[in-house]
Amino acid sequence: MLDTTERVRLLRTSDLRAVRRLLDADPVTNVFIDARVRAAGSDLRRMGGQLWGYGDGGRLTSLCFAGANLVPVAATPAAVTAFAELALRYGRNCSSVWGPRDAVAPLWDALAPTWGPARGVRGDQPFLTTRDQPAVPADPAVRRVRIDELDPLYRASVAFFHEELGVSPEDRDGGAYYRARVAELIARGHAFARFEDGEVVFKAEIGVATPRAFQIQGVWVRPDRRGEGLSAPGVAAVTAAGLRDVAPVATLYVNDFNHAARRTYERVGFTHADTFMTVLF
Repeated sequence: MLDTTERVRLLRTSDLRAVRRLLDADPVTNVFIDARVRAAGSDLRRMGGQLWGYGDGGRLTSLCFAGANLVPVAATPAAVTAFAELALRYGRNCSSVWGPRDAVAPLWDALAPTWGPARGVRGDQPFLTTRDQPAVPADPAVRRVRIDELDPLYRASVAFFHEELGVSPEDRDGGAYYRARVAELIARGHAFARFEDGEVVFKAEIGVATPRAFQIQGVWVRPDRRGEGLSAPGVAAVTAAGLRDVAPVATLYVNDFNHAARRTYERVGFTHADTFMTVLF
């Protein structure tokens, strides 16, 4: 049980109004946690992890999700210190720490001597948004994936995961959890791809969505087809569908060193709104 004698405590259903107030202050940057809270409904214990709250003068001012990821939200410097102390007390149970760099950088500085070394630190990840329909024509061949196309999409998703993170999602359980996640995205109509000869040559997903914003993830072009101009029209197709059917703001974040991807997103119409940071274990 969390030590509630300090300013950090485990949040419960009675705190939901205060949680919503914090999330609603920036529903675009906070889309990941917002989606988790909405999915949990009236019971925050269904979030798939704990939601910690930091209060100042009895008013909730900062949040931190502690589950498979450690994600600070609206975290003040004092809250970052308190969240780090609690995380160190519990020990590392997450696979990453990520979120706005202003909070993650000092949080990692406090955690690194005990939790480090990290497998990877991505300290500069532009967080991009757009409210406008794409500035380039959408690829008409990019469409929602059908459930009978799970196998080729799963193969492409594994390739993306390994390329992006340097590990395979099949290492722990043979890929059962990851395959279920891909199937879930298909069922929601949030998985998009261009197929040629039954195989995926471009893919992307709407990985997170609320009525206020959605986040595009998993953008991938098959290696032998790169340089053919598939990415910008493909991202445009997913962005257009999301703005039409899901929410009024599209978001994504990208590694600063991925210059090709950054040019693609700029062409589509995304602009820099914040900077994220990710620490991988």
